[in-house]
Formats: sequence, structure tokens, C-alpha cells
Amino acid sequence: MTARADAAPVRLVDDAERRRRIAVRQLLAPAHRAATVRGVVDAVVALHATDPATVHLSAAARLAEPSVAAVESALHEDGGLVRMHGMRHTLFVVADGLVPALQASTTGPAAVKERRGLTAFAAEGGLDEAWLAAAERDVLKALEEHGPSGGAVLGTRVPALRQTLTVSAGKPYEARQAIGSRLLRVMGMEGSIVRGRPLGTWISGTYTWAHAAPRPELGTAEARAELVAAYLTAFGPVTEADVKWWTGWTLTAARAALAANGAERVALEGGASGWVLPGDTGTTPDPGPWAALLPGLDPTPMGRRDRDHYLPPEYVAALFDRNGNIGPTVWWNGRVVGGWAQRADGEVVFRLLEEIGARGEAAVAGEAARTAALLDGARVTPRYRTPLERELADAAPA
Repeated sequence: MTARADAAPVRLVDDAERRRRIAVRQLLAPAHRAATVRGVVDAVVALHATDPATVHLSAAARLAEPSVAAVESALHEDGGLVRMHGMRHTLFVVADGLVPALQASTTGPAAVKERRGLTAFAAEGGLDEAWLAAAERDVLKALEEHGPSGGAVLGTRVPALRQTLTVSAGKPYEARQAIGSRLLRVMGMEGSIVRGRPLGTWISGTYTWAHAAPRPELGTAEARAELVAAYLTAFGPVTEADVKWWTGWTLTAARAALAANGAERVALEGGASGWVLPGDTGTTPDPGPWAALLPGLDPTPMGRRDRDHYLPPEYVAALFDRNGNIGPTVWWNGRVVGGWAQRADGEVVFRLLEEIGARGEAAVAGEAARTAALLDGARVTPRYRTPLERELADAAPA
């Protein structure tokens, strides 16, 4: 999406305004925290769920009264939230109303590629598409008869899931691999089954599977426009590069979705162009001072490719892993100012990478105590560990 060279932006949205929007729209300032987990998910579009602990910690950071029990209830009892693959082939928790748009714009197209890979994998072991189709029917029948079930239990009811295949036969890396987990993953991405409760505690990454509820089908263009509208509401202004990166689409698709929403161009500090929903150029009231401890892969720091207005570039090496995954971060007034970790004894510790004054340090310490109370002895290690997180976690108590 481009603008004419002679078209002046409606206004400059400076970095201070963008940080105020983070505080208010992302529910991080204390006065703007949510009453419900569903309110949190609606505000940030999607909670990263590759690491199960991220869902709970991200939600808790934005709840007026945080608790693991509240998040567990919202995920598994209240209804309205779905755990599914989405942007960049990543697992997310989203509101059920967004599922059709996410499925048609992002998950469905990715599932086509996954299906091709599964079919090739099966063929290498001598199994054809008819065999796969029969196995899928048996999975759905087992779930219908017995209700939500974990992969191991499904394997006892559907013997096809236990089938192992020889891959790369005759090569040094020849191996036997089970087809069950790959088949269930593809069925989940295609939308016939959905992840349910974890098998174990709230930090477990192994889930039960259940029948997916019927949902409306959308066209690709309509779905992309709907997803980008939600993204602009939560994160705008964003650059075209942000949209492309966050969605995992091509730049052409990102621009088309912005155009479909009538996105309005604004100027950003440094000379870049940003995009907001039509009319969303007002000034956000000052939310007051605030601090937050956000987990690795939290949607706020992971919501953009261009992060300079809240993340000093010199902090990236300490706070990201080699694949671009952000670790636990400390925030003060809309900027990343440090990182945090949990030691083996359960203590929550942090390190500031810059001076933020006595008031800021006290606020951060308060958020560390709030996080420790939420964890209540549970030990959480980020799935994607970063240099600063490792250093803090491994350091001996003072």
C-alpha cells in the first residue's frame, strides 16, 4: 500500500503517543487492566501459546485480579477462547469470533502446505491418501464416542496413529517415525479438531484433542481484512513491514488488507509512514506511570517488526534468542528497560539496563512481587531462553 508523494500525512504520531497507546490499548497501565481473560485476549488480538506459560503470564500482567485459576477457567470452562495455529505457523489463544478470519487468512493456507508434507511422509512409508482419510475418520469417530482425549489415549483407540514409518531409507540418518502426531497436527490446522485441556499442570504443552465446533467460512480477502482491522485496533499505528511480519503474509497481501480497511496514513518519528484505522489519529490521555513484567513471546513486544519506539536496539542481544524470540522483559512507562527471570528456588529477579529512578525501581519491584505471588511456587522456564534470562536464572542468590 503506497501513498502519493504529494499527499501529506494527517498528523505525526510521535513515539510518546505510541507508548501511551501501548499502556492503554494493551491493558498494561494499572488503571486500564481488564476484569476478564477474554477482555485481555480481545485487547491484544491473540496470546502466544507456543510456550503454555506465556498465556497465563501475559494474561495475568493485564488482569486487575490475576490468578492462574482465572486463566484456566477462561481457557477450559467458560468457552469463547480457542488454542490454534495462526500467524507465522505459531500457536495462539484467540477469541472464538476471530477463528473464521484466522483460519481463512492464515491457518488454512498453512495447512495446505502441512498436508502436502504429511502426504509425502506417508507415501515414503508406503501409505496412500486413502489410508490417511480412513485414519482421520477413525480419529473423529473416537472423539465422538469418548470425548476429548490425549494423543496417547487416541493411539489406543485408533491403531493407525501408532503406525511408524521408515524415512530416508538407506541413508545415514534413516529413522522410524510415528505418523500420529503429524496427522493430529494437520487435522488441527485444517480445523476438524481442536486442542483442549493440557495433560498435566498449566505449564504442560501436551493437550487433549476434541471435535472443533462448526464455524462460518470466509473468503481470503475478507478474512485478511478482518484480521488486520483487529491488529490495527490493538497495535496501530503500524508500518507495512509490521503487518507483513506479524501476519506472515506477503507484502502484497498486507497492503491489500490495509487498503480494504481504508487505513489512514500517518507520519512516525524518524520519517517512516504508519497506518491506522480511519479516524484513529487522536491523542491518548496520559495513563500515568506504570511498570510491567512481561513473559517471553508476550504479544506486546512480539506485535511489531519495528520496535525502536519502545525497545532500544542495544538491548536486543540480551533480550532475544538467535531466532528472534523475545524473552521476559521489564517495562517502565512504555519502554523496555530490562529483563527478568525465575531462579531455581522460585525467586523472581530482574535487572534494569538503564536508570529509571527510585519510583520506577519501586514499581518494577512491585510487579516482580506480583508475578511471584501469581506463580506461587510453580517453576517456569521459558521455552526460548535468552542471554539475560539465562544469566539471571543461573546466578546465585545475593
